[in-house]
Amino acid sequence: MAAARIELVLDAVTAGYAGTSVLERVSFSVGEGERVGLIGRNGAGKTTTLAAVMGLAQLISGRVLMNGADITRLATYKRARAGLGYVPQTRDVFPSLTVEENLQSAMNGGQGPEAIAAAYRLFPKLGDRRSHAGSQLSGGEQQMLSVARALVNGPKILLLDEPLEGLAPRVREELMDAIRRLADETGVGCVLVEQHVDIVLDFATKIVVLERGVPVFVGSTADLRAQPAVLDRAIGLDKVAG
Repeated sequence: MAAARIELVLDAVTAGYAGTSVLERVSFSVGEGERVGLIGRNGAGKTTTLAAVMGLAQLISGRVLMNGADITRLATYKRARAGLGYVPQTRDVFPSLTVEENLQSAMNGGQGPEAIAAAYRLFPKLGDRRSHAGSQLSGGEQQMLSVARALVNGPKILLLDEPLEGLAPRVREELMDAIRRLADETGVGCVLVEQHVDIVLDFATKIVVLERGVPVFVGSTADLRAQPAVLDRAIGLDKVAG
């Protein structure tokens, strides 16, 4: 079986805000269809890592590469056009627009109706509620719409910042099933930041553990399960589920 093509590379990225570094020399890659989990305590730098990839944090040193091209100095919208999709914690749904209008507003002009049809196939509930305003959706439906908005431009890599926050267990499972299908069936690489570590370990094939902005583990999920002390130190778990 051929190795997955590498799409996104962080090369010794040091980044932060207002000249103060939050991340120190973070390096990892995301291949086609690969599922990467980014975990660590609150304040470890997980959200800043995604922000650095999207150009929303100050890059102090290092590089961000996409499809082999250096995108370190590109504006955020150009990074999106290069193949990055971003789902922030804030969900970024327009409450006064319908589901369909929300999806249309996220398109950069290069995609047709099939992009929206694909979003409805991934999230049938959105298709059923296409004429409902964003404010009329449940929290889970709003999160599905936030993910769908990031997908309508056909990204190669999808960055998800705590998409399960505040959702009921059944809705979390439904959303993660859809994201897993997306990676497996379309080849979209995913980077998941999530506080539910058990869900991350179940979803991801590769794990990056951050401790105070420094990567203390980068490797397969299986290898991390064999090193529970890493999680105990960096995340404060007593044990890791087998």
